[in-house]
Amino acid sequence: MFIGLDGYAKGWVAVRLADNGTKEIDFLTDLKECFDSSFTRAMIDIPIGLPDREYRHCDIEGRQLLGENRSRLFCGARRPLLAYEKREDAHAWAKAADGIGVSCQLFCLLPKIRQVDDLMTSRRQARVRESHPELIFQRLNNGALLPSKKSQDGIRLRRRILLDEGFASIDAWLEARIGTARRRMTFSMPAPAPWPPRERAKNGVFPSCGRRPMPRA
Repeated sequence: MFIGLDGYAKGWVAVRLADNGTKEIDFLTDLKECFDSSFTRAMIDIPIGLPDREYRHCDIEGRQLLGENRSRLFCGARRPLLAYEKREDAHAWAKAADGIGVSCQLFCLLPKIRQVDDLMTSRRQARVRESHPELIFQRLNNGALLPSKKSQDGIRLRRRILLDEGFASIDAWLEARIGTARRRMTFSMPAPAPWPPRERAKNGVFPSCGRRPMPRA
């Protein structure tokens, strides 16, 4: 079993790819239950392994791979930021600590990052890895850059990629979204996420994201 995970306003979206090829989507409120379930590898679009200062090497390398689309991968997640409830306080600390501020996007994601960081252990990280949707779609698009996921061309291309990769139920899944899990959000991450680790698992080798600090045990 391989799982792709992404956050949305009311919880988490999970796409499961079973060993027999069966694919299903689920909307979760309890991420711990998912982490404790039986699976080979889970890929999640949330930073894992937070430094105390500066950018992570894997984020810098990921932005280089995205080329002119580098802004689609945000940087700057640091563990001390998880203690702040107001963006202005977090931004002030960050600027004083290493000169790198806190964007609105990063600050809005801190609650999700905090949830994953609170649950993550060295043992869980053996099966749960960080991933990024734009890098996955770029790989599945033969390395070519994609239009914005907010554009009609970008939505159509991502839909075609998923259909070509065997996700025949993608349209039904989009209709099953709940609350504020918007259409383009569903295209952004979970469905393709199990694909690269499943391919690598055949040889027992899984992708890694460069050197970075391990989370608390």
